[in-house]
Amino acid sequence: MKTVVTIGMLGSMVLSSAQAVEGKKVFETYCWGCHHQTAVAFGPPFVEIASKRSAEEIAAMITDPEGVSKLFGYKRNAMPPFKLKKEELEAISNYILSYKPKQEESK
Repeated sequence: MKTVVTIGMLGSMVLSSAQAVEGKKVFETYCWGCHHQTAVAFGPPFVEIASKRSAEEIAAMITDPEGVSKLFGYKRNAMPPFKLKKEELEAISNYILSYKPKQEESK
């Protein structure tokens, strides 16, 4: 039983690491021109996004930024919509959320 738990934990770590790599790849392909992980660029940094939004909200903003911006009460939006595969959308959403400040995770 102990071996099964250990293998499961290792598998989870490998999967998590692979998703982090995929998230960074999606970031470098689509996001880096306007967003940075911790600094303000044309768009808000991932630290700010992660402290305000859920994975579902992040994914929605990526696929329908105009509509979601209106729902959030923003007067304008400069982000174009992106058509990503489900796996890419999950990877980038999780990558963005990995920048959530640590004190907020414990709330």
